[in-house]
Amino acid sequence: MKSTEIKHNVQNLIDNFSKEEFVFDLLVAYGISKTSVTRLKKGDYNLSKVDGELLYKKKIFYKVEASDKLLSSIEEVAKEERILKQQPRFAILTDFKQLVAKDLKLGKNLDIQLKELPNYFDFFLPLAGSEVYNASNNNEADRNASYKMADLYDLLIEENPAIYNSKESIHNLNIFLSRLLFCFFAEDTEIFKDKSIFTDTLAQHTAESGKDTHLFLNDLFDRLNTENADHLPEYLRKFEYVNGGLFGQKIASPIFTSKARKTLIELGDLNWSEINPDIFGSMIQAVVDKDYRSDLGMHYTSVENILKLIKPLFLDELYDAYENATTINQLRALIKRISKIKFFDPACGSGNFLIITYKEIRLLEIKILEKITDLEGQSPTIKWTEIQLSQFYGIEIDDFAHEMAILSLWLAEHQMNKVFEERLFDYGKSKPILPLKEAGQIKQGNATRRDWNEVCPISSTDEVYVIGNPPYLGYSRQDETQKEDMKIVFSRVNNYKKLDYIACWFYKGTNYIQNTKAKYAFVTTNSITQGEQVALLWPLVLSKGQEIDFAHQSFKWTNNAKGNAGVAVVIIGVRNIDGTDKFLYNQNLKQSVKNISPYLANTSNVYVIPRNKTLSKLSPMIKGSSPGDNGNLLLDQEEKDKIISKNPITAKFIKRYIGASEFIKGTNRYCIHITEDNVKEAYKIKELAERFEKVEIFRLNSKKLATKKKAETPHFFDEDKHQEGEFILVPQTGSERRNYIPIGYFDDSYVPSNATRVIYKVQPWLFGVISSRMHIVWVKAVAGRLKMDMQYSNTLCYNTFPFPDITNKQKENLNLYVFAILDERAKHPSKTMAQLYNPTTMPKGLLQAHQALDTAIEQCYRLQPFKNDTERLEYLFKQYEEMLQKDTLFAKQKQSRKKK
Repeated sequence: MKSTEIKHNVQNLIDNFSKEEFVFDLLVAYGISKTSVTRLKKGDYNLSKVDGELLYKKKIFYKVEASDKLLSSIEEVAKEERILKQQPRFAILTDFKQLVAKDLKLGKNLDIQLKELPNYFDFFLPLAGSEVYNASNNNEADRNASYKMADLYDLLIEENPAIYNSKESIHNLNIFLSRLLFCFFAEDTEIFKDKSIFTDTLAQHTAESGKDTHLFLNDLFDRLNTENADHLPEYLRKFEYVNGGLFGQKIASPIFTSKARKTLIELGDLNWSEINPDIFGSMIQAVVDKDYRSDLGMHYTSVENILKLIKPLFLDELYDAYENATTINQLRALIKRISKIKFFDPACGSGNFLIITYKEIRLLEIKILEKITDLEGQSPTIKWTEIQLSQFYGIEIDDFAHEMAILSLWLAEHQMNKVFEERLFDYGKSKPILPLKEAGQIKQGNATRRDWNEVCPISSTDEVYVIGNPPYLGYSRQDETQKEDMKIVFSRVNNYKKLDYIACWFYKGTNYIQNTKAKYAFVTTNSITQGEQVALLWPLVLSKGQEIDFAHQSFKWTNNAKGNAGVAVVIIGVRNIDGTDKFLYNQNLKQSVKNISPYLANTSNVYVIPRNKTLSKLSPMIKGSSPGDNGNLLLDQEEKDKIISKNPITAKFIKRYIGASEFIKGTNRYCIHITEDNVKEAYKIKELAERFEKVEIFRLNSKKLATKKKAETPHFFDEDKHQEGEFILVPQTGSERRNYIPIGYFDDSYVPSNATRVIYKVQPWLFGVISSRMHIVWVKAVAGRLKMDMQYSNTLCYNTFPFPDITNKQKENLNLYVFAILDERAKHPSKTMAQLYNPTTMPKGLLQAHQALDTAIEQCYRLQPFKNDTERLEYLFKQYEEMLQKDTLFAKQKQSRKKK
């Protein structure tokens, strides 16, 4: 049940308040089945023999109390053995004006006016099972345990320096740490019957020096792998048989010092029952990398983000089936279906996605069983969970993360068994966790090279969901191994080298699910939905009878298990074409659409490919000038002033040099700009001739023949695009945050750098076109990215931009809006372009001038206003497709005429 739904239920309870029904309505509000509440009313489930009290096992103790006794009585209840024996989570007392409550597990108190209960509804959320996700990346218990584990890890490495000498010894250390974690968790969460048995026995049977700690642990691990322990000492016989693979391999424990032993015991003194496996696995994984330790909490994929993927991929549909089921047979069939689904994460890390998926599926099963019980009435049948860890598959290249994923799934199973018994305690049971069974099908290896079908076998009838958050890595950041991975995956594909590393998972996922009932969805940087990568990757996917099932448009992934906090990501689900609804998500908005293009827009699957000529009838845009000089033809303000002061005639050879940085930040740079007419004169000036010589040496040392050739003319730019007359300047790099691209308007005393794109023979109205909201919407959709910044390309952004033919009168009208923008800028001479176009500091007058221009530009397309950027982009893509078809047809006709 969603928290918003619970809050609504509690508000409804207060609005329709009944003293006699209050406690029962409260339980129903938090999702307790009506059948169970009915039996509580009748006394079947009331374990208190005192009149006026309700004692509901593992749920609540409730009593109406006199106003002056509320606070004193709640403390007495918290200590009363007959009550605590039944393990109620909450004690609740009220006089129907005031309500006091105590969380008997966490020790937290609540003291409020009863009418304020809706504002404090979250205090009782554990009744609805939401405590399963009580952890966040700021969970103190997880963080304290992680830091303490890091201390122990460092001490063991210091005392056992040879432990990293081989892959085998590293693997053994990983297994050893996993075993310790299991023992700590087991003694605090009733996996081991005796609380603190591991820590107490360790302290009692090892020397303070730590010299025999490794021997004790070796013996203990052997015992946990031995079914018949009759021959062992009494202190080892007290432990249960565990097995399950965790203790099956015989390894030698590392040597301990007194400090390491003390740290181990201190770890045991922590409350491991408050540790959540869905976060803890990732945090402990960070223990082995000191670079991550400064903020262990950031190495965790939040539940909220994981749900953004698994809900539209499969969970929403399963809940729809649950809601629509009206008979016991339908509900049992749904459980049977769920028990056969396979969940596969081929880059599983320490198991975050698999663990949250497992918990969600177990919670859904509980809801189904509660609904079955409501339908069965007074004679519910005993039920066991049918969800097995063997339904969960994964591949992980990192050995330690692989071990943590296996361990975390075991711990998650135990956690969910406890929830299962608490919610269904009167008619549902969990099978004992010990001895351990197989903890999922988690394989260690390189997912780009392993056969996914071998790890998670799939037939044409299997229901399989492939999930995860694979590594991103743009092509320039891939190491040699990863480049070889790409080569292997795309062995039959040309022109793959510019793809991100994550493209391997999309391509393998497409091949894996082809002609099956399976689907896949991955979190990915938005780079594969922008720029050149779109036309490189997506035809490989969509040409195989597949389509985008759902997508979350770009958002910040601020809490990432891969360590990419703050990366802009998208979530994309892919399926074989089936004709059912597709959904686009933008923040909290969900839109049903006919099609989702690779640009994550509600348009057809058209690809925007770089062009050498404009699709629209716009003036050509070129790249700025490139000096190729190792900095010798460029000058800062001080260098420029110094040269001119020594020899004033040099001023005629110096121009303003304007690049993206200089334009946006308002800084000054200059360049030595020589033309054919003044070469000889320039060489007569010593300061210039010395710089030309340095340029010549630099170019001669280049490995490129073309650059060596340019050494013959070291006084010229490597690529000189400068022309006479005014020009429009577009910075190559732009912030994703801006609502408009800052455009420059300069005369020929400036030389634009190769970090800009330039239109010469300028027409003011064209400044308006590329300054518009329509244009930046297009650019944000199709441009490539450098980190978070847009990379403006003349061939990809400008030449492809669909803009209609307009009349001279319309152009003259646009000119007026352009001059209004330039006038507004001129009112703020002290502000840089960065300040003027920062969405939070943009002057009101400048914003209004741009908005007026936007309206005029959009009326060039159609008279009806656009509602939002989504509608603008959809319209632009349709225009692009139509114009592209006409352009292609025209090219074919032209070619045909040539042949004739």
